[in-house]
Amino acid sequence: MANALKSGGGAVLLSSLSSFFSATSSTHRSLISSATRFRRNQFPLFSISSSSSVTRRWSRTPSGFPSFCTLSSSSSSETVAEPTTASNDGNGEGTEKNDNNSAKDAAGLLDIRVGQIVKAWKHEEADSLYVEEVDIGEPEPRIICSGLVNYVPLEQLQGKKVIVLSNLKPRNMRGVKSCGMLMAASDAKHENVELLFPPEDAILGERIWFGSEDEKDNQPAAGTPNQIQKKKIWETVQPHLKTDDSCVAMLGVDIMHTSAGSVACQSLKNANIS
Repeated sequence: MANALKSGGGAVLLSSLSSFFSATSSTHRSLISSATRFRRNQFPLFSISSSSSVTRRWSRTPSGFPSFCTLSSSSSSETVAEPTTASNDGNGEGTEKNDNNSAKDAAGLLDIRVGQIVKAWKHEEADSLYVEEVDIGEPEPRIICSGLVNYVPLEQLQGKKVIVLSNLKPRNMRGVKSCGMLMAASDAKHENVELLFPPEDAILGERIWFGSEDEKDNQPAAGTPNQIQKKKIWETVQPHLKTDDSCVAMLGVDIMHTSAGSVACQSLKNANIS
């Protein structure tokens, strides 16, 4: 009897335990299934394309949380992408400003003067050249050769006030020693050329400067012709010389000045100066 009870009780106990574990397992599976559906609904798979033809997408890690990956268009392998910031060194504006300052410093070594053509004639040995005698306030007029025959009628040169770059090394121009350069503006195709001129009441021989009126007294001493050639001063300055929308001569943002006012050309806007 005792054995039968023990046996029967054991069977009842085993049956109860089996039912309990079966119910628990079913509940656990239900919870896991719900959690899985939650993760799938909460963390869907995205893909976005970038301008560099690289596809970035969200993918799930074994923990179920997203990680940012980069997928190359030429490879199926995935690599973790570190966030990057587009570089902008901002040197463009600074570099331009430094170039203008350097050109202005170099321009301080040029000896640019107000002049007036006393006499002009055609060069006997060069069809494209005029020869001019130019008063720049020195005891004797300068002899200067200019390639203006195709651009400026001879009669317009007589007595005209001009701008003279006076500390260049003299050059032999077909047998005539040229001691300076008349400064002129020209369009991009060099089809039109106009001489720069000062205001009518500008003083002959006055040295011209770039910048405000206050900067006149702060000009450095002009360089010697040898210094101008050796240090390539003119080559440094010339690319920065232009006329503005009002035909006023400029070095970068600085006006070309005389005591009587600014230097200009007749009609060429935004033109090169040489």
